[in-house]
Amino acid sequence: MPDIERSWLTRPSRRNALARVAGLLAASPIAAAVAQSDPRPLSEHRRALSLAEMQTSFDFEPVFFGNVLLPVYDYTAHGDGSEFTLRRNRQAFDWVDIVPTRAAIPESQVDLSSELLGLKMKFPIIVAPTAAMRPLHPDAEIGMFKAATAASNTLMILSINTSTPVTDVAPAVAGGTLWGQFYPAEALAGTQRLMDMYQNAGCNGIIVTVDQQASYYERDLQDRHLGGRAGGARVVGGAAAPTGSARYRISDRRLWYTWQYIDDVRKMVKGKLLIKGILDPQDAKLAIEHGADAIIVSNHGGRSMDYGPSTLEVLPEIVAAVNGRIPVLFDSGVRRGADIFKALALGANGVMLGRTARWGLAAFGTAGAQRLIEILQQELVQVAAAVGCAKLSDINKTTVKPTFV
Repeated sequence: MPDIERSWLTRPSRRNALARVAGLLAASPIAAAVAQSDPRPLSEHRRALSLAEMQTSFDFEPVFFGNVLLPVYDYTAHGDGSEFTLRRNRQAFDWVDIVPTRAAIPESQVDLSSELLGLKMKFPIIVAPTAAMRPLHPDAEIGMFKAATAASNTLMILSINTSTPVTDVAPAVAGGTLWGQFYPAEALAGTQRLMDMYQNAGCNGIIVTVDQQASYYERDLQDRHLGGRAGGARVVGGAAAPTGSARYRISDRRLWYTWQYIDDVRKMVKGKLLIKGILDPQDAKLAIEHGADAIIVSNHGGRSMDYGPSTLEVLPEIVAAVNGRIPVLFDSGVRRGADIFKALALGANGVMLGRTARWGLAAFGTAGAQRLIEILQQELVQVAAAVGCAKLSDINKTTVKPTFV
């Protein structure tokens, strides 16, 4: 990056201006309707709140924004293309009503513990794999793992694009549970080395992500370059101009994968194999046929393909197709305990936190990530108590009314 751009990215006057613009946007009724932010955004406060004052996950997001450089924020915040799918993931939760089926009970009577693939869980909540946590906070992946473990021993899944090697993360937290995620690569030898590294580090669950993988959000690149150069098509240092899909910055590692590859990976995995990125009932059935121990209904948080369905909309039909043969986990768009409740009621066996967990880490480090997870756990218990659900099996389709549009 040229020095003039690096200077522009870090200039205090620019950061102040962006903060003011963000405040105006957050206060806009239109923006609030789209982003589903709290009715009184923190931008209206005269000072930033402390960790102890955080009340909802949304409280962490503006602190995260103020703590990192804009490209780091953009990487977490944005989605593919027009961001229709990103927005739809959130809007879909508005289309599901919670319907109390019995009288409310005290929160002390709620026990949402369960077992997932042999792992005992106090809450059906998992920290999803997300890339490069060191730019968020120096605590990085080890901090997130500590936070997840401290928050009722929550399972964490480490991204293949981690900024801290798994050999450093896994032994850093005594008693914690860490699984590993990766993307398909045609070279099976490389896949075998990765599987060996994960499993030798103690990761007994392996997640293979089979959607399009994260795409590029163009607007922040164009803003940075003032609409000047397109980035992907430039020739740098005499290198040959990119051809084929590389012209659009689409890796040749994308969209080639076959079920034969899953068969090959299944032979390498000694523990549990999960497939992440399922959006179709037929694919869910095929995943079972090819040895998946669980699937994750996910559209990469709206980062993999624009104008696709929200994960909440397709969840019920995928659950029906699986018919209880393997666990179905849910990912994308979760911000509140009520969101988790709705996904569980529509058939998910567990719910994953991606962007939201990153907000906590970037805002306050390890302590922030732990508090954010615990806030969502508490919110989930509160909703379950209000609806009269004493145990996880009480949270079912009778407790919600979907009206997807």
